[in-house]
Amino acid sequence: MALAAQPDPGTQHAPPLRGALATTACMETLQVGYLHAVVAAAGCTLSQPFPDNGIDWHISHSAPGHTVDDEVTIKVQLKATYQIPPHPPGPAFSFTLDNDHLVKLARTPVAVHKILVVMLVPRTQGDWLRAAHDRLDLRHCCYWTNLAGHPVTGRRRTTVRVPTTRIFDDRALCEIMNRVGAGGTP
Repeated sequence: MALAAQPDPGTQHAPPLRGALATTACMETLQVGYLHAVVAAAGCTLSQPFPDNGIDWHISHSAPGHTVDDEVTIKVQLKATYQIPPHPPGPAFSFTLDNDHLVKLARTPVAVHKILVVMLVPRTQGDWLRAAHDRLDLRHCCYWTNLAGHPVTGRRRTTVRVPTTRIFDDRALCEIMNRVGAGGTP
């Protein structure tokens, strides 16, 4: 019995036939996957309010070192874009929000702090993931900012600045939660 010929690993394959779901819906799913990975690595819990009423997720962190409570929570608004290239130059990049979203994120004082997490993704969906035997690379990156007190300046939309130094990963999330757990801000 002859075995079927195996493809040469060095040859190019046709691109996969992707589903017809809108790119923006796929971007939303990708950033949720990123959020889940960060939350898991930080040892936090994640919940989704229903209905979301303008805030996508709640992240909670329990630690004996918290002075405010044994468990603290922040609210997270996720956004994704392919219009800003990866590795944006400079100390921050501009991102435009609908004023309704900004008003929710900028409110102060608050009982539960809120952050905006913006994911920059490659324009081509086939460039979003790279898998190997020892890793799954999710491309490109999420950045976070606290917009508390930020003014609304546009008629319908306002441009905010998101610092490129604030990469949203498990370490950043733990630091945010430690600051909130000590009675501070994200």
